[in-house]
Amino acid sequence: MSLVLLVLSSCQFKLKPYEDDLSLPSYQVQRYDRLESRYLTTGDFSALQQMNTDYPIETRTLIEKMLQLGSIEDRDIRTKFLMFYQDSTLQSLINDVETEYANMDDINDGLEKSFKQLEQWIPSMQHPEFYAQIGALDQSIVIGDKSVGISLDKYMGENYLLYKKYYNYNQRQQMTRAYIVPDCITFYLLSLYPLPNFQSQPQRTRDLHFAKMMWVANQAMGTHFFRTPYVHVIAKYMKAHPNVSIEDLLKSEDYSKIID
Repeated sequence: MSLVLLVLSSCQFKLKPYEDDLSLPSYQVQRYDRLESRYLTTGDFSALQQMNTDYPIETRTLIEKMLQLGSIEDRDIRTKFLMFYQDSTLQSLINDVETEYANMDDINDGLEKSFKQLEQWIPSMQHPEFYAQIGALDQSIVIGDKSVGISLDKYMGENYLLYKKYYNYNQRQQMTRAYIVPDCITFYLLSLYPLPNFQSQPQRTRDLHFAKMMWVANQAMGTHFFRTPYVHVIAKYMKAHPNVSIEDLLKSEDYSKIID
């Protein structure tokens, strides 16, 4: 899966419609994609206005960082944005995404369960907000300042016809609905616990660092979703060291003690 890590901040405070109801999940995915779809398929300017008003950071990230269409301040940026998606393939993709993800209750439930568990293990963890968007087959997960963007166009299923033109089978196996929650956990943890000097680190160290996040994701979800050899190494290490907490594991940058 692909990831873009963007450290963005905003002084705006957005009141969610469910924030005054404690009985509802606190980790609901905001449906930014629906506004985006409305504008890009109908040209409804009110939808774009709402995108800019309610989701200014998300819109800037999409247009400037992901699609790289120019500055959000450009006079013709809304036209560029609209025209970019007029390609028939992208129009079909938008419609398919909105059909496939008409309901995201399973995703909300998975995020709620997993991140509530992570909160218990990592009390200092900031509460991220989640939103869904439609990219152009770019990044799968976008990490911002306490936010996680989910590009639904990258999770349409291994047999989605469009994918077969651009991705091999191994890649397509990871482009399914089932990967959304695991990817959100893994990449958010990576943003909180980055590996210093990542590019200069030995490959084994990089593999173990990523596997560490995957193993924690497994624990948070209560499944064995990720089953790579390096995840198995982390599992063996933790079983042999029951006094090492999950937070200690995440904070540690010493991989010399984790042997295969």
